[in-house]
Amino acid sequence: MMTSTTETKTLLLLKPRGFCAGVVRAIDIVKIALETFGPPIYVRKEIVHNKYVVEDLKQKGAIFVDDVEEVPNGERVIYSAHGVAPSVREASKLRQLRVIDATCPLVTKVHVEAIRFAKGSYSLVLIGHLNHDEIVGTLGEAPEVTQVVSSADQVKDLVVPDPDRVAYLTQTTLSLDEAKDIIEALKQKFPNIRGPHAQDICYATENRQVAVKNVAEQADLVLVVGSPNSSNSNRLVEVARNLGTNSHLIDTCTDIDPAWLEGVKTVALTAGASAPEILVQEVIEFLGARGYGDVREVEVMPEHVRFALPPEIVAAIGAAPDVAAVE
Repeated sequence: MMTSTTETKTLLLLKPRGFCAGVVRAIDIVKIALETFGPPIYVRKEIVHNKYVVEDLKQKGAIFVDDVEEVPNGERVIYSAHGVAPSVREASKLRQLRVIDATCPLVTKVHVEAIRFAKGSYSLVLIGHLNHDEIVGTLGEAPEVTQVVSSADQVKDLVVPDPDRVAYLTQTTLSLDEAKDIIEALKQKFPNIRGPHAQDICYATENRQVAVKNVAEQADLVLVVGSPNSSNSNRLVEVARNLGTNSHLIDTCTDIDPAWLEGVKTVALTAGASAPEILVQEVIEFLGARGYGDVREVEVMPEHVRFALPPEIVAAIGAAPDVAAVE
Protein backbone atom coordinates (compact mmCIF):
# COMPACT_ATOMS: atom_id res chain seq x y z
CA MET A 1 0.00 0.00 0.00
CA MET A 2 1.66 3.22 -1.19
CA THR A 3 0.96 6.62 0.35
CA SER A 4 1.49 10.06 -1.14
CA THR A 5 4.39 12.11 0.17
CA THR A 6 2.03 14.87 1.31
CA GLU A 7 -0.33 12.62 3.24
CA THR A 8 -0.15 12.85 7.03
CA LYS A 9 0.56 9.43 8.45
CA THR A 10 -0.44 8.09 11.84
CA LEU A 11 1.65 7.22 14.88
CA LEU A 12 -0.10 5.18 17.58
CA LEU A 13 1.72 5.82 20.84
CA LEU A 14 0.98 2.95 23.19
CA LYS A 15 0.38 3.37 26.90
CA PRO A 16 1.50 1.87 29.20
CA ARG A 17 5.03 1.74 27.83
CA GLY A 18 8.58 2.08 29.12
CA PHE A 19 9.72 1.96 32.72
CA CYS A 20 7.93 -0.32 35.15
CA ALA A 21 7.94 0.17 38.92
CA GLY A 22 10.80 -2.29 39.44
CA VAL A 23 13.01 -0.49 36.92
CA VAL A 24 12.21 2.95 38.38
CA ARG A 25 13.09 1.61 41.84
CA ALA A 26 16.37 0.04 40.68
CA ILE A 27 17.56 3.17 38.86
CA ASP A 28 16.56 5.37 41.80
CA ILE A 29 18.55 3.12 44.15
CA VAL A 30 21.74 3.63 42.13
CA LYS A 31 21.19 7.39 41.82
CA ILE A 32 20.44 7.83 45.52
CA ALA A 33 23.45 5.71 46.50
CA LEU A 34 25.71 7.87 44.34
CA GLU A 35 24.20 11.08 45.73
CA THR A 36 24.35 9.89 49.35
CA PHE A 37 27.60 7.96 49.56
CA GLY A 38 29.44 9.26 46.52
CA PRO A 39 31.37 7.07 44.10
CA PRO A 40 32.58 4.45 43.80
CA ILE A 41 29.33 2.52 43.85
CA TYR A 42 29.64 -0.91 42.28
CA VAL A 43 26.72 -2.57 40.48
CA ARG A 44 26.70 -6.30 39.80
CA LYS A 45 25.57 -6.88 36.20
CA GLU A 46 23.49 -4.30 34.34
CA ILE A 47 21.10 -2.69 36.82
CA VAL A 48 18.42 -3.05 34.12
CA HIS A 49 18.83 -4.33 30.58
CA ASN A 50 19.12 -1.06 28.71
CA LYS A 51 22.27 0.37 27.14
CA TYR A 52 21.25 4.03 27.54
CA VAL A 53 20.45 3.63 31.25
CA VAL A 54 23.70 1.81 31.99
CA GLU A 55 25.83 4.37 30.15
CA ASP A 56 24.05 7.25 31.92
CA LEU A 57 24.74 5.71 35.35
CA LYS A 58 28.36 5.05 34.39
CA GLN A 59 28.76 8.76 33.69
CA LYS A 60 27.33 9.50 37.13
CA GLY A 61 29.96 7.29 38.78
CA ALA A 62 28.53 3.76 38.89
CA ILE A 63 30.99 0.95 38.19
CA PHE A 64 29.43 -2.13 36.59
CA VAL A 65 31.01 -5.53 37.21
CA ASP A 66 30.11 -9.07 36.18
CA ASP A 67 30.89 -10.63 39.55
CA VAL A 68 31.21 -9.52 43.16
CA GLU A 69 34.77 -10.90 43.10
CA GLU A 70 35.64 -7.77 41.08
CA VAL A 71 34.49 -5.48 43.92
CA PRO A 72 37.20 -4.45 46.41
CA ASN A 73 36.69 -5.78 49.92
CA GLY A 74 34.39 -3.64 52.06
CA GLU A 75 32.96 -1.53 49.22
CA ARG A 76 29.30 -0.98 48.43
CA VAL A 77 27.69 -3.15 45.77
CA ILE A 78 24.18 -3.01 44.33
CA TYR A 79 22.45 -6.16 43.07
CA SER A 80 20.58 -5.61 39.80
CA ALA A 81 16.81 -5.73 39.41
CA HIS A 82 17.06 -9.30 38.09
CA GLY A 83 18.10 -10.77 41.45
CA VAL A 84 21.00 -13.02 42.47
CA ALA A 85 21.59 -16.58 43.58
CA PRO A 86 22.38 -17.35 47.25
CA SER A 87 25.98 -18.09 46.20
CA VAL A 88 26.38 -14.42 45.23
CA ARG A 89 25.12 -13.30 48.63
CA GLU A 90 27.59 -15.64 50.34
CA ALA A 91 30.46 -14.34 48.21
CA SER A 92 29.49 -10.77 49.16
CA LYS A 93 29.60 -11.68 52.87
CA LEU A 94 33.06 -13.19 52.50
CA ARG A 95 34.29 -9.95 50.95
CA GLN A 96 32.49 -7.91 53.63
CA LEU A 97 30.69 -5.95 50.94
CA ARG A 98 28.03 -3.44 51.92
CA VAL A 99 25.10 -4.72 49.89
CA ILE A 100 22.17 -2.71 48.58
CA ASP A 101 19.61 -5.03 47.02
CA ALA A 102 17.75 -3.60 44.00
CA THR A 103 16.08 -6.90 43.12
CA CYS A 104 12.57 -6.24 41.81
CA PRO A 105 10.03 -7.31 44.46
CA LEU A 106 8.21 -9.38 41.82
CA VAL A 107 11.43 -11.32 41.16
CA THR A 108 11.91 -11.78 44.90
CA LYS A 109 8.41 -13.31 44.97
CA VAL A 110 9.56 -16.00 42.51
CA HIS A 111 12.67 -16.72 44.62
CA VAL A 112 10.49 -17.18 47.71
CA GLU A 113 8.21 -19.56 45.80
CA ALA A 114 11.22 -21.58 44.60
CA ILE A 115 12.47 -21.96 48.17
CA ARG A 116 8.99 -22.97 49.38
CA PHE A 117 8.56 -25.67 46.74
CA ALA A 118 12.08 -27.01 47.27
CA LYS A 119 11.51 -27.28 51.03
CA GLY A 120 8.29 -29.16 50.25
CA SER A 121 10.28 -31.81 48.34
CA TYR A 122 8.93 -30.79 44.94
CA SER A 123 10.78 -31.09 41.66
CA LEU A 124 10.76 -27.61 40.19
CA VAL A 125 10.34 -26.64 36.54
CA LEU A 126 11.46 -23.10 35.85
CA ILE A 127 9.98 -21.66 32.64
CA GLY A 128 12.30 -19.13 31.07
CA HIS A 129 15.49 -18.44 29.12
CA LEU A 130 18.40 -20.39 30.58
CA ASN A 131 21.11 -17.71 30.46
CA HIS A 132 18.96 -14.73 31.44
CA ASP A 133 20.15 -13.06 34.65
CA GLU A 134 16.77 -13.56 36.33
CA ILE A 135 16.70 -17.29 35.60
CA VAL A 136 20.31 -17.71 36.75
CA GLY A 137 19.40 -16.13 40.09
CA THR A 138 16.20 -18.12 40.64
CA LEU A 139 17.85 -21.38 39.58
CA GLY A 140 20.46 -20.80 42.24
CA GLU A 141 17.87 -21.08 45.03
CA ALA A 142 17.40 -24.82 44.48
CA PRO A 143 19.65 -26.04 41.65
CA GLU A 144 19.55 -29.67 42.71
CA VAL A 145 15.79 -29.98 42.13
CA THR A 146 15.25 -27.41 39.35
CA GLN A 147 15.11 -27.83 35.57
CA VAL A 148 14.73 -24.96 33.09
CA VAL A 149 12.52 -25.21 30.00
CA SER A 150 12.07 -22.54 27.35
CA SER A 151 9.60 -24.24 25.01
CA ALA A 152 6.70 -26.65 25.09
CA ASP A 153 8.75 -29.15 23.06
CA GLN A 154 11.28 -29.45 25.89
CA VAL A 155 8.61 -30.58 28.35
CA LYS A 156 8.41 -34.09 26.91
CA ASP A 157 12.05 -34.72 27.85
CA LEU A 158 11.61 -33.84 31.54
CA VAL A 159 12.34 -36.63 34.01
CA VAL A 160 11.55 -36.23 37.73
CA PRO A 161 11.73 -38.57 40.76
CA ASP A 162 8.02 -38.25 41.56
CA PRO A 163 5.63 -37.10 38.79
CA ASP A 164 3.00 -36.33 41.44
CA ARG A 165 5.26 -33.89 43.24
CA VAL A 166 6.18 -31.30 40.61
CA ALA A 167 5.78 -27.52 40.61
CA TYR A 168 6.46 -24.78 38.07
CA LEU A 169 7.45 -21.13 38.18
CA THR A 170 8.07 -18.64 35.38
CA GLN A 171 10.45 -15.84 34.50
CA THR A 172 8.66 -12.53 35.06
CA THR A 173 9.31 -11.18 31.55
CA LEU A 174 7.98 -13.99 29.36
CA SER A 175 5.43 -13.83 26.59
CA LEU A 176 2.01 -14.60 28.04
CA ASP A 177 1.14 -16.84 25.09
CA GLU A 178 4.48 -18.66 25.20
CA ALA A 179 4.17 -19.31 28.93
CA LYS A 180 0.58 -20.50 28.50
CA ASP A 181 1.62 -23.13 25.93
CA ILE A 182 4.43 -24.42 28.16
CA ILE A 183 2.19 -24.56 31.23
CA GLU A 184 -0.44 -26.50 29.28
CA ALA A 185 2.22 -28.99 28.16
CA LEU A 186 3.39 -29.37 31.76
CA LYS A 187 -0.17 -30.01 32.98
CA GLN A 188 -0.62 -32.70 30.35
CA LYS A 189 2.61 -34.45 31.37
CA PHE A 190 2.16 -33.90 35.13
CA PRO A 191 -1.60 -33.70 35.88
CA ASN A 192 -0.97 -32.93 39.56
CA ILE A 193 1.57 -30.17 38.97
CA ARG A 194 1.37 -27.12 41.21
CA GLY A 195 2.04 -23.51 40.28
CA PRO A 196 2.41 -20.15 42.01
CA HIS A 197 -0.53 -18.67 43.91
CA ALA A 198 -0.55 -15.80 41.40
CA GLN A 199 1.13 -15.76 37.99
CA ASP A 200 4.81 -14.86 38.00
CA ILE A 201 4.75 -12.85 34.77
CA CYS A 202 4.79 -9.28 36.02
CA TYR A 203 2.00 -6.75 35.58
CA ALA A 204 4.15 -4.49 33.35
CA THR A 205 5.14 -7.31 31.00
CA GLU A 206 1.49 -8.31 30.68
CA ASN A 207 0.18 -4.76 30.22
CA ARG A 208 2.67 -3.92 27.47
CA GLN A 209 1.89 -7.13 25.62
CA VAL A 210 -1.86 -6.52 25.89
CA ALA A 211 -1.36 -3.00 24.53
CA VAL A 212 0.51 -4.35 21.49
CA LYS A 213 -2.20 -6.95 20.89
CA ASN A 214 -4.81 -4.20 21.11
CA VAL A 215 -3.37 -2.19 18.19
CA ALA A 216 -1.30 -4.64 16.13
CA GLU A 217 -4.02 -5.16 13.55
CA GLN A 218 -4.48 -1.39 13.13
CA ALA A 219 -0.79 -0.82 12.40
CA ASP A 220 1.38 -1.57 9.38
CA LEU A 221 4.50 -1.58 11.58
CA VAL A 222 5.21 -1.93 15.31
CA LEU A 223 8.41 -0.41 16.68
CA VAL A 224 9.61 -1.47 20.13
CA VAL A 225 12.20 0.66 21.91
CA GLY A 226 14.49 -1.58 23.95
CA SER A 227 17.94 -3.14 24.07
CA PRO A 228 18.69 -6.52 22.46
CA ASN A 229 19.29 -8.19 25.84
CA SER A 230 15.93 -7.04 27.23
CA SER A 231 13.69 -10.09 27.47
CA ASN A 232 10.40 -8.21 27.85
CA SER A 233 11.25 -5.93 24.88
CA ASN A 234 11.95 -8.92 22.64
CA ARG A 235 8.67 -10.48 23.68
CA LEU A 236 6.79 -7.37 22.50
CA VAL A 237 8.28 -7.79 19.04
CA GLU A 238 7.27 -11.46 19.05
CA VAL A 239 3.70 -10.62 20.11
CA ALA A 240 3.26 -8.25 17.15
CA ARG A 241 4.83 -10.65 14.66
CA ASN A 242 2.67 -13.53 15.91
CA LEU A 243 -0.34 -11.40 14.99
CA GLY A 244 1.02 -10.90 11.48
CA THR A 245 2.28 -7.33 11.92
CA ASN A 246 5.81 -6.41 10.91
CA SER A 247 7.79 -5.41 14.01
CA HIS A 248 11.34 -4.39 14.93
CA LEU A 249 13.33 -3.86 18.14
CA ILE A 250 15.32 -0.62 18.22
CA ASP A 251 17.73 0.70 20.84
CA THR A 252 17.38 4.27 19.50
CA CYS A 253 15.87 6.08 16.53
CA THR A 254 19.17 5.63 14.66
CA ASP A 255 18.37 1.92 14.36
CA ILE A 256 15.30 2.59 12.20
CA ASP A 257 15.85 1.47 8.61
CA PRO A 258 14.03 3.93 6.28
CA ALA A 259 13.06 0.93 4.16
CA TRP A 260 10.83 -0.25 7.01
CA LEU A 261 8.64 2.84 6.50
CA GLU A 262 8.07 2.42 2.77
CA GLY A 263 4.34 2.17 2.13
CA VAL A 264 3.61 2.31 5.86
CA LYS A 265 0.68 4.56 6.77
CA THR A 266 0.34 3.66 10.48
CA VAL A 267 3.14 2.93 12.95
CA ALA A 268 2.54 1.74 16.50
CA LEU A 269 5.27 2.66 18.99
CA THR A 270 5.93 1.16 22.40
CA ALA A 271 8.87 0.57 24.72
CA GLY A 272 10.05 -2.28 26.91
CA ALA A 273 9.92 -1.98 30.69
CA SER A 274 13.59 -0.96 30.93
CA ALA A 275 13.58 1.65 28.12
CA PRO A 276 13.55 5.35 29.13
CA GLU A 277 10.95 7.77 27.77
CA ILE A 278 13.62 10.07 26.32
CA LEU A 279 14.36 7.43 23.68
CA VAL A 280 10.66 7.15 22.83
CA GLN A 281 10.46 10.92 22.34
CA GLU A 282 13.45 10.81 19.98
CA VAL A 283 11.64 8.19 17.89
CA ILE A 284 8.51 10.38 17.82
CA GLU A 285 10.62 13.29 16.48
CA PHE A 286 12.30 11.02 13.94
CA LEU A 287 8.96 9.74 12.64
CA GLY A 288 7.39 13.21 12.76
CA ALA A 289 10.06 14.47 10.38
CA ARG A 290 9.02 11.70 8.00
CA GLY A 291 5.33 12.52 7.88
CA TYR A 292 3.95 10.75 10.93
CA GLY A 293 2.37 13.90 12.31
CA ASP A 294 -0.95 12.43 13.45
CA VAL A 295 0.12 11.21 16.88
CA ARG A 296 -2.55 9.38 18.85
CA GLU A 297 -1.92 8.05 22.34
CA VAL A 298 -3.68 4.74 22.91
CA GLU A 299 -4.02 3.89 26.60
CA VAL A 300 -5.07 0.30 27.20
CA MET A 301 -4.97 0.39 31.01
CA PRO A 302 -3.56 2.75 33.65
CA GLU A 303 -0.56 1.81 35.78
CA HIS A 304 -0.12 3.13 39.31
CA VAL A 305 2.24 0.54 40.81
CA ARG A 306 5.04 1.82 43.05
CA PHE A 307 7.60 -0.15 45.07
CA ALA A 308 9.21 0.99 48.31
CA LEU A 309 12.95 1.57 48.44
CA PRO A 310 15.09 -1.00 50.32
CA PRO A 311 15.85 -0.28 54.00
CA GLU A 312 19.54 0.40 53.30
CA ILE A 313 18.59 3.32 51.07
CA VAL A 314 15.83 4.60 53.35
CA ALA A 315 18.27 4.62 56.27
CA ALA A 316 20.90 6.40 54.18
CA ILE A 317 18.44 9.10 53.17
CA GLY A 318 17.44 9.58 56.81
CA ALA A 319 21.06 9.96 57.84
CA ALA A 320 21.74 12.51 55.12
CA PRO A 321 18.70 14.85 55.01
CA ASP A 322 20.47 17.44 52.90
CA VAL A 323 21.12 15.06 50.00
CA ALA A 324 20.00 16.46 46.65
CA ALA A 325 16.77 15.05 45.34
CA VAL A 326 17.04 12.39 42.66
CA GLU A 327 16.31 13.86 39.24
